[in-house]
Amino acid sequence: MVIQPRVLSRELRATYGFEEVAIVPGDVTTNPDLSVTTLRLGPFQFTAPILASAMDAIVDPNFAGLMAKAGALGVMNLEGVYCRYEEPYGPLSEISSAPKEQATEALQRVYAEPLKEELVGRRVEEIKAMGAVCAVSITPQNTKRLAPLAVEAGADIVVVQSTVTTARHISNSYHGLRFSELIPLVDVPVVVGNCVTTSAALELMEQGIDGLLVGVGPGAACTTREVTGVGVPQVTATLDCAAARDEYFARSGKYVPVITDGGIRTGGDLCKAIAAGADGVMIGTPLAQTFEAPGKGFNWGMASPHPALPRGTRVNVGAQASLQQVLFGPSQRTDGTHNLVGALRICMSMVGAQTIEEFHERVELVVAPSIATEGKSFQRAGLI
Repeated sequence: MVIQPRVLSRELRATYGFEEVAIVPGDVTTNPDLSVTTLRLGPFQFTAPILASAMDAIVDPNFAGLMAKAGALGVMNLEGVYCRYEEPYGPLSEISSAPKEQATEALQRVYAEPLKEELVGRRVEEIKAMGAVCAVSITPQNTKRLAPLAVEAGADIVVVQSTVTTARHISNSYHGLRFSELIPLVDVPVVVGNCVTTSAALELMEQGIDGLLVGVGPGAACTTREVTGVGVPQVTATLDCAAARDEYFARSGKYVPVITDGGIRTGGDLCKAIAAGADGVMIGTPLAQTFEAPGKGFNWGMASPHPALPRGTRVNVGAQASLQQVLFGPSQRTDGTHNLVGALRICMSMVGAQTIEEFHERVELVVAPSIATEGKSFQRAGLI
């Protein structure tokens, strides 16, 4: 008997990234000065809806303090060099100065140093001393060990973050991380990521989380999509997770902010993320390009030093502007990479929305594959 191979016939759905959609202007416009861009996470409010990614090249205690002064939030990686080394800036310099072909090896060598639990509280205290809301990032496997130490030292927000996070995780451990148990244990807002589907987002929200990070593989320093083939373009991922937020809010009365994490390079990208339903964004490389960032013009992701399967790379992004310029201007550039918050305020005014909630209600996104090229032949030819 000849066994016929089973053929799976499935229709692929279309998904969209930032470069494939556009925002439709509204029938009513408002003054940009009326635009309110507040992001709420638990009891905390941020006037700029921007989180700095938990990357060692971006957020150290000093940068967290600068983000706080700007009305935004910096998230520090508790499993990075700051909790492995008493003096972390030597190892940071070792990574930045390594030849390109040896960068991954340098990352793996630096991050082979064990975590030092006594440094967790010290780094939290340093962030608090800057007058900042202290947000720290931990991977799921280390959350039960490190989160209580961080909260005891004064951490205000715990971010549990991995490449893909779900409410149901199968492992060999007897009792894995359960968010429904973690949340009352730490008694501070818990933000979880990363996620890209409605169903997984809804299950995470049902565990009682206070915020959701959206995105798998879009970051400039991330190679997850190349290494594993896994990912969903950010506009579609945000739309799907925002749908879960709205369903969960209608059912429970609890609003869980959705934060688009990664792939945001310009003000236009930020505006499209919010238009797709995000309440805020997490940004990496644009902030790594600031003079104040500890990476001094370099950036790399949390999965870059993995000893067996690195899913990131060190990128030389260059230090190009101050944090003030990137977030609020003034800008001397016309490519949208500076004054990100100003771009959002103007976009909201073009739609006729004064708050992000109104923006969600009124904005229309359209599929527009030619939006970046239509009428731009002189720009593409470098003749401007």
